Amino acid sequence: MEPSSAAGARGRVEKALAYIVHGPRLLVFRHVGEPPEEVGLQVPGGTVRPAETPADAALREAREETGLSGLELVGKVGETRYDLAPYRPEVQIRHVFHLRPAGPVPDRWESWEMHDGTAPPTRFECFWIPLAAGHVLQSGQGALLGRLHDALTA
Repeated sequence: MEPSSAAGARGRVEKALAYIVHGPRLLVFRHVGEPPEEVGLQVPGGTVRPAETPADAALREAREETGLSGLELVGKVGETRYDLAPYRPEVQIRHVFHLRPAGPVPDRWESWEMHDGTAPPTRFECFWIPLAAGHVLQSGQGALLGRLHDALTA
């Protein structure tokens, strides 16, 4: 089977990820109460809604998952593909954006994503790690950090 046929059989989903950078640090979160070996460290991100641009989705997801307001979109870092098989039959097209906070930010805090009212809120612990340590991100979320690092140090 051709790779494109396999991807089509699994379903293609548009996602947006936010690399929120403050100085030499990257904002990450962990799910409170979930096993770290199953969910790992993540950056804000989620599904691009119908009629929503990937950039708008990255800003929305970053606000929803971190509770931060006043985030500024610096630019698009790039796109990646991530196949979730065998976990679920889905190939994600990930649009990755560089964001920065407009003002001061805490070093560590808790946040809750409220969803749509049909599921209980998801609790997150947000904190900063060195940008160079982004290789620890779950599910290939750090795939474009090298590009961002190069752009920031150029």
